[in-house]
Amino acid sequence: MQIRRATPEDFEIIYNLAVNTWNVTYEKILSKEQLDYMLDMMYSLNAITDQILVKGHHFILLSENNNYLGFASYELNYLSGIAKLHKLYVLPETQGRGAGKLLIDKVEEAAKRNGNNIVSLNVNRYNNAVNFYIKNGYKKIKEEDIDIGSGYLMEDFIMEKSL
Repeated sequence: MQIRRATPEDFEIIYNLAVNTWNVTYEKILSKEQLDYMLDMMYSLNAITDQILVKGHHFILLSENNNYLGFASYELNYLSGIAKLHKLYVLPETQGRGAGKLLIDKVEEAAKRNGNNIVSLNVNRYNNAVNFYIKNGYKKIKEEDIDIGSGYLMEDFIMEKSL
């Protein structure tokens, strides 16, 4: 498996990976309406372009044999000494093969290289990924409910790992 940095030109790849992971990940947690709303809010061309070019998020893509399997996005120095993992998604058929671990390791390496000693993330409290993060050394710090508009909430754990 290979990892490379994504650019705004990789929008279609990121969007397709998001659609193909989100429905399976969240269909039992969120309504179809909220899923559609959040996909547009976070993965439209304008949203991804803004995340990369304005907010300074780094997107990385994981592939194998010219097939894209997943992606992550992160922000260095989100707060002083803290990197923020914004997104990490792996196709359902790829889960359990170490793909997520490769992505999270790459984010943690980038954080360390840039003087960040903590990686922080938000994860839906009802998402099975909570266990993945715990297995990889992350600890639940607190709960947070985030109003994202249109009457929708993100009900998250904030998790952190010291590097």
